[in-house]
Amino acid sequence: MKVDGHCYCGKITFEAEADPASVVVCHCTDCQELTGTTYRTVVTARNLAILSGTPKVWLKQADSGRTRAYAFCPDCGSPIYSGPPEGSLESVSLRIGTLRQRRELPPARQIWCRSALSWAMDLNGIAKHDKQ
Repeated sequence: MKVDGHCYCGKITFEAEADPASVVVCHCTDCQELTGTTYRTVVTARNLAILSGTPKVWLKQADSGRTRAYAFCPDCGSPIYSGPPEGSLESVSLRIGTLRQRRELPPARQIWCRSALSWAMDLNGIAKHDKQ
């Protein structure tokens, strides 16, 4: 599936080929801390093309010893993708919230559930409002 998106301020724009069956909600503590929220939702994408702007890249070494590159907008801070440390854009994990097609990409699975905040696993009982 062809996807396109941008950071919050719009300085970074991109397009890629995403696999809708690969959408994952990750509850690991790294994703909680890197997003500043309860979990991160990503989709595996191929051939990412940055159309405008230049993401800032930060390298993170996981407990496993594996290094991952995290790319974000240096102006607004929006996380864009993660990928291999050498910078290849052939296969990356795109952040769902940056995609124009995000409504068409529901999660297929959840990972690192042992790190999940218990209340984040079921939000059905919480009051819902269309606006603030």
